[in-house]
Amino acid sequence: MRQMCAGLVLALLALMVGMTMPVPAHACGADSDCMVGERSYRIVMPAGHDGASKVPVIAFAHGYKGSAAGVMRNRSLRGLAGDLGAALLAFNADGDSWILPNHPRQMESDGAAEFAYVDAVLADATMRFALDAERIMATGFSGGGMLVWNLACARSGSFAGFAPIAGTFWLKPPERCAAPITSIVHIHGDRDKTVPLEGRAIGPTKQGEVDAALALYQQFGDFGAPQDRTYGDLRCTERGNADGAILEFCLFPGGHSLRTEHLRHAWQRLSDAGQL
Repeated sequence: MRQMCAGLVLALLALMVGMTMPVPAHACGADSDCMVGERSYRIVMPAGHDGASKVPVIAFAHGYKGSAAGVMRNRSLRGLAGDLGAALLAFNADGDSWILPNHPRQMESDGAAEFAYVDAVLADATMRFALDAERIMATGFSGGGMLVWNLACARSGSFAGFAPIAGTFWLKPPERCAAPITSIVHIHGDRDKTVPLEGRAIGPTKQGEVDAALALYQQFGDFGAPQDRTYGDLRCTERGNADGAILEFCLFPGGHSLRTEHLRHAWQRLSDAGQL
C-alpha cells in the first residue's frame, strides 16, 4: 500500500513538473502561430526531417485578406515545398494587407514596419528551426507579391532570390534599391484584371506598372540583353548580369491566379543560377 501511495505521489510530482516546464522554443508550426513580438508567422518543415540538418526555405507572403494559416492550408504549396525538401514559411500581415509605400490607406508609409517584421521573422525562424539562411526564396501572390518587390529593393541581402507573382510596387518603383544586386523571377497572368500589367487606380494611389519595376531593376543591376524562352505555358524574357544574377519576366495565359508549377519554375531558375 505504501509503495502504491509512493508511486502515486511520484507520478503526480512528475505531472506537476511537466506542467511547469517551459514550452520548447520550436513549439509552433503549421497549426499554431510562432510569435515575434505582437505579430506571428507559421512554418512547416519537410516530412521526415531529422530536426538537425538545415533545409532551404520558401518564404511566402499571402495576398489581400489572406493569412499565414490560409497558406498552411494550401496543400499544393505544402506539397511543392516537400518535393523540394524545403521548409514552407508563411508571413502574416498585421491586418488584411501589407502596409507598403504608397499604400491606399497609408500613402506616407515607408514600409519600415513591414521590413522590421520580416527581419524579426527571419531571425526567429533561423534560431528555432534548422533552416539554411543562405537558401531562402521570398515569394508571394498579389499583395504578397508587392511585399516581395519591396523586399527585393530594401532587403536584397536577406534572401537568395525573389519570385513575386502578380504583384508589383504601389504607384511607382522607389528611386533606388539597396545593394547587393539580387535575382528576381516575376510571374504574371497576361489577362490579369485584378493587378493588371499596366497598373490600376485604387483610391488615392494605383497599382504600379510591372514594366516600370522591371526597368528599375534592370538598370540598377546592369542586366544585359534579353533572351526569350518558353517553359511550358510560361513565355519568359531573361536577362543576366556579370555577377551571375538573373532578372526574368514570365507571362502565362490567364488572369489573377497562383499556380504551383510556376513557383516551381521560379525555384528551378534561381537554383540554375546558383542562388539556391
